Amino acid sequence: MNSTLNPPEMADATETVRLPDNGTTVSAEELRVQLVLALDTHDAVTVDAGEVESIGQAVLQLLVAARAEAQAAEKPFTIINPTPAFVERVTRCRLADAVGFEIEGADA
Repeated sequence: MNSTLNPPEMADATETVRLPDNGTTVSAEELRVQLVLALDTHDAVTVDAGEVESIGQAVLQLLVAARAEAQAAEKPFTIINPTPAFVERVTRCRLADAVGFEIEGADA
Protein backbone atom coordinates (compact mmCIF):
# COMPACT_ATOMS: atom_id res chain seq x y z
CA MET A 1 0.00 0.00 0.00
CA ASN A 2 1.44 3.28 -1.09
CA SER A 3 0.20 6.44 0.62
CA THR A 4 1.45 9.85 -0.28
CA LEU A 5 0.32 13.18 1.00
CA ASN A 6 -0.49 15.64 -1.72
CA PRO A 7 -0.41 19.35 -0.95
CA PRO A 8 -3.82 20.99 -1.01
CA GLU A 9 -4.61 22.66 -4.29
CA MET A 10 -5.57 26.30 -4.22
CA ALA A 11 -8.74 27.34 -5.96
CA ASP A 12 -6.96 30.34 -7.47
CA ALA A 13 -3.89 32.45 -6.93
CA THR A 14 -5.77 35.51 -5.63
CA GLU A 15 -8.07 35.67 -2.63
CA THR A 16 -10.64 38.45 -2.28
CA VAL A 17 -11.49 39.51 1.26
CA ARG A 18 -14.57 41.70 1.65
CA LEU A 19 -14.55 44.39 4.29
CA PRO A 20 -17.69 44.57 6.44
CA ASP A 21 -20.07 47.49 5.99
CA ASN A 22 -19.30 48.63 9.54
CA GLY A 23 -15.71 47.76 10.38
CA THR A 24 -15.62 47.76 14.17
CA THR A 25 -13.46 46.14 16.82
CA VAL A 26 -16.06 43.36 16.99
CA SER A 27 -15.82 42.57 13.27
CA ALA A 28 -12.02 42.94 13.24
CA GLU A 29 -11.34 39.45 14.65
CA GLU A 30 -13.18 37.73 11.79
CA LEU A 31 -11.40 39.99 9.30
CA ARG A 32 -8.04 39.18 10.90
CA VAL A 33 -8.64 35.47 10.39
CA GLN A 34 -9.65 36.01 6.76
CA LEU A 35 -6.58 38.14 6.02
CA VAL A 36 -4.16 35.70 7.68
CA LEU A 37 -5.62 32.76 5.75
CA ALA A 38 -5.56 34.70 2.50
CA LEU A 39 -1.93 35.71 2.96
CA ASP A 40 -0.90 32.20 4.04
CA THR A 41 -2.62 30.32 1.23
CA HIS A 42 -2.69 32.60 -1.83
CA ASP A 43 -0.21 34.36 -4.07
CA ALA A 44 -2.08 37.68 -3.93
CA VAL A 45 -4.74 39.33 -1.79
CA THR A 46 -7.46 41.70 -2.94
CA VAL A 47 -9.51 43.61 -0.38
CA ASP A 48 -12.97 44.65 -1.55
CA ALA A 49 -14.03 47.86 0.21
CA GLY A 50 -17.24 48.16 -1.80
CA GLU A 51 -19.65 47.90 1.12
CA VAL A 52 -17.84 50.04 3.70
CA GLU A 53 -20.06 52.59 5.45
CA SER A 54 -17.74 53.12 8.40
CA ILE A 55 -14.32 51.78 9.30
CA GLY A 56 -12.71 51.90 12.71
CA GLN A 57 -9.19 51.90 14.05
CA ALA A 58 -8.98 48.13 14.55
CA VAL A 59 -9.82 47.42 10.91
CA LEU A 60 -7.42 50.10 9.68
CA GLN A 61 -4.65 48.56 11.79
CA LEU A 62 -5.37 45.16 10.26
CA LEU A 63 -5.13 46.58 6.76
CA VAL A 64 -1.79 48.24 7.57
CA ALA A 65 -0.45 44.99 9.06
CA ALA A 66 -1.77 42.85 6.20
CA ARG A 67 -0.18 45.08 3.59
CA ALA A 68 3.15 45.02 5.46
CA GLU A 69 2.96 41.22 5.63
CA ALA A 70 2.14 41.01 1.93
CA GLN A 71 5.07 43.26 1.07
CA ALA A 72 7.43 41.18 3.22
CA ALA A 73 6.24 38.06 1.38
CA GLU A 74 6.46 39.86 -1.98
CA LYS A 75 2.75 39.29 -2.62
CA PRO A 76 0.44 41.80 -4.31
CA PHE A 77 -2.05 43.47 -1.94
CA THR A 78 -4.78 45.48 -3.65
CA ILE A 79 -7.80 47.43 -2.43
CA ILE A 80 -10.71 47.60 -4.88
CA ASN A 81 -14.13 49.29 -5.01
CA PRO A 82 -13.47 51.84 -2.26
CA THR A 83 -16.60 53.62 -1.07
CA PRO A 84 -16.51 57.35 -0.35
CA ALA A 85 -16.63 56.50 3.38
CA PHE A 86 -13.54 54.28 3.03
CA VAL A 87 -11.63 56.89 1.03
CA GLU A 88 -12.52 59.66 3.49
CA ARG A 89 -11.46 57.68 6.57
CA VAL A 90 -8.20 56.44 5.06
CA THR A 91 -7.40 59.95 3.83
CA ARG A 92 -8.21 61.66 7.12
CA CYS A 93 -6.06 59.16 9.01
CA ARG A 94 -3.26 59.63 6.45
CA LEU A 95 -3.03 55.89 5.93
CA ALA A 96 -3.36 55.65 2.15
CA ASP A 97 0.32 54.78 1.68
CA ALA A 98 0.33 52.42 4.66
CA VAL A 99 -2.57 50.37 3.30
CA GLY A 100 -1.38 50.60 -0.29
CA PHE A 101 -4.30 52.64 -1.51
CA GLU A 102 -3.74 55.18 -4.26
CA ILE A 103 -6.13 58.10 -4.14
CA GLU A 104 -6.93 59.41 -7.61
CA GLY A 105 -5.98 63.03 -8.10
CA ALA A 106 -3.76 63.10 -5.00
CA ASP A 107 -0.56 65.09 -5.19
CA ALA A 108 2.53 62.93 -5.51
